[in-house]
Amino acid sequence: MRILLAGLFLLLSLSVQADEYLKLYQVAGWPQQRANFTQALEAAQLRYRDTLPPALYQTLVDSSNRRFAAQAMDQRALDGLRSNLTNPEPALQFFKGEVGSKIVTDEIHASRGDQLAIYSKGLPRSEAGAERRQLISELGKALPASEVGAEVGLALASVAADSLSEMLPGVLGADQTQGVIDSQRERLQQQISSDLDNTLLHIYRNLSDAELQQFVSFAQSPEGQDYYRAAKIAVRAAMGSKNSAVASN
Repeated sequence: MRILLAGLFLLLSLSVQADEYLKLYQVAGWPQQRANFTQALEAAQLRYRDTLPPALYQTLVDSSNRRFAAQAMDQRALDGLRSNLTNPEPALQFFKGEVGSKIVTDEIHASRGDQLAIYSKGLPRSEAGAERRQLISELGKALPASEVGAEVGLALASVAADSLSEMLPGVLGADQTQGVIDSQRERLQQQISSDLDNTLLHIYRNLSDAELQQFVSFAQSPEGQDYYRAAKIAVRAAMGSKNSAVASN
């Protein structure tokens, strides 16, 4: 009987924890960010409408829609969190709080299609005092912003290449294709890193210095680092990256 009860309690505990991952996924704004990505994907597809033959354009749309189907992306990302984040509770509590909620709102707003269109030629230079710039610098070191940004950019940039590979399989060998992807990923990371502080100043411009300090403290904490490490892997999984199962520093 004791063994049976212990087993039941274990199953109950696992069930509750599974629900915590879903709550974290929702509270941290992942579904809205995925919806924003879907809008960006549609915009990327439209850029090829007038330059490709109709058959190739339709293949491009169909191929990218399959790869980035909303439900499948959500599931891959959620599975990535479950597989790589041991305890979702600290991050869940942070993002449920007042500062965490403001951070999520700011991040969702910054990745909306209308905002990306407004700043398509670059962000304005943000003015900030020495203390705030120091906080932003620390935040940039704690967040995997350049890696995640590069992964999203790489996914959008791969739309045409995926379609070409589907219509003409074997045009590029697997090793050659992966080499090109790795090179593009590194280049995108360098581009994002070069202006990261200004980007973070813009995204989190509505946070006070005190709120920004709370964000930095969470991001630098062991619990925060665990979350963002798992989040980076989850984003790669959502984008269908072959490296999604590999954690990187």
